[in-house]
Order: sequence, then C-alpha cells, then structure tokens
Amino acid sequence: MKVLITGATGMIGQEIVTLCHQSGFSVHYLTTDRNKLNYSTVNYQGYFWNPKNGEIDIECFKGVEVIINLAGATVAKRWTTSYKKEILNSRIETTTLILETLKKIKHSVKHIVSASAIGIYPDSFQNYYMDDSPERDTGFLGSVVCQWEEAVLQFKILDINVSLLRIGLVLSDKGGAFPEMLKPIRLGLGAFFGDGKQWQSWIHIKDLARMFMFVIQENLIGVFNAVAPNPVSNSKLTLAIAEKVDKKIIFPSIPKVIMKLILGEMHTLLFSSQRVCSSKISDSGFEFDYDNIVSAVDTLIDK
Repeated sequence: MKVLITGATGMIGQEIVTLCHQSGFSVHYLTTDRNKLNYSTVNYQGYFWNPKNGEIDIECFKGVEVIINLAGATVAKRWTTSYKKEILNSRIETTTLILETLKKIKHSVKHIVSASAIGIYPDSFQNYYMDDSPERDTGFLGSVVCQWEEAVLQFKILDINVSLLRIGLVLSDKGGAFPEMLKPIRLGLGAFFGDGKQWQSWIHIKDLARMFMFVIQENLIGVFNAVAPNPVSNSKLTLAIAEKVDKKIIFPSIPKVIMKLILGEMHTLLFSSQRVCSSKISDSGFEFDYDNIVSAVDTLIDK
C-alpha cells in the first residue's frame, strides 16, 4: 500500500512513518520546506506544496490509496489575532487544497484518515464524552475543530471514506506538552493547575500511531476518540510524573488568573476539563499498550 502523509515530519507523523515502513507501506509526504524533500529512498518520497498559494505537486498522489492528514499549526503558542487565523487556515487551507486537487485529476485515493481534537467537546467535570456525543465547545478551539472536521468530511463527495481521530493530550518524550510538564517537576517546582481536578484525556504517542495504522488496515470509517481508556485528573498526572522522578509537589496550585495573564486566551488549554471515552475503537478490536497513566509515564522518563 502507498500512503500520502501531511505533517509527516512532525512528532506524530514520524511515529506513523516508522510503522508504515514496518508494515511494508510506501510513504509519500508533503512539506512546505524544500530542504525536507527526500528523493533517496524508494519507500519515502517527499513532495513540495504551498497551501497558502494553492500550490501542490500532483505527483504526490501517484499510486496513493490512503491519505493521513496531520497538517496544522500548533495550538501551544500565544493566541494573537493573527496566530488564531494561522491555526485555522493551516488546517482548512491544506485540507481544501488536497480536496480541490483530487477533483481535477485521476487518482486512486479511497480513504482519508485525519487528525482532529477532543477540543471539540465542551469544558465539563461531569460529562463523559462518547464519539457520537453531540455537545460542541463554543470557544475558539471548538470552532476550529468543527470547521476542520467539516472540511475533511467534504471528501465524501468524491466517494472517499473518511475517518476522524479526535486526539487528546499526546504523551511523548520527543515533543509536545509532556517535556514541558516534566521540566519544572524535575526542578522541584511542580504544581497543579487550579485545583487539579480537571480531567485530562491522554494517549501515549506509540498507541496513537498504532491507532492510525489500525484504522487504515481495518478500513474503519467514522469518528473515533483517540485517547487512552482511563482519563486522569491534572493532579493525578502531575503526581505520577513527580513520583517517577522522586519529587514532591509542595508548591501551591497555580491560579487560573495568573496563567491567563501570562498566556492570554491560550491558558484554557491548561484548565479545560474533558473526560473522553475510547470504547468505540476498543470495541473495534484495538488494544492499547498503555492504558494506565503510571505505566505510560514510566516509559517516557529516564531517571
């Protein structure tokens, strides 16, 4: 099988590329950086695109049956008015460019598996969100995810199967939020955010990559919550990290008002509570290697 990956050089993309090669898949990838183009291997070929200018090398689609869509600017950066536009456009423009290009050419694409986010669900301490839960967050992130998913669903017009993986907090030692959470705790400066009771639905990076592969190989269609089976509170996650590095959480909790002053609107990422259920993917036959926060953290920290 040949797959086309957007965002292949990112943290999640690199894990998926490794699994693709282990499964004997050939990988085409799109990049906006010509320095990241690779022409030296048969099963890993890079192609240039510039979504802002509507530019894409149509050779990237040659022989491709599945598209894995991971493209999107990080949300872990201060949300200025201009950066909010970049967060949204980096998801909508890329998705739309691929769709409009496929409308114009002969192709073999049968399935698109796209990243999404649990930020689509409202902040709640009580709700337990299933894959088909109708509730929608009315804030900035909720709006972005809704528009992102709607853009991906347009591929159905071309009789292409659509799968959406709503991703939670990704735990990886190679990037993302986890190393930033670890740093102050290692220094003995760890603290809970607010009262620490907010739910954090997480997933180990290796399970997330395996889930993308599972959806492709089993040809699963629809929406799937890409989170581990056991969400934890912010305090439990913080304490699990602290225990691994033999540190105590002795500092008072960090008030929301302080983080709002420091981070602006982006502070909601730290205080939002979403308890999300992954039973649909489990019922489809997927087995998590990391379903417990303690064992997951243990694999990510070298004492």
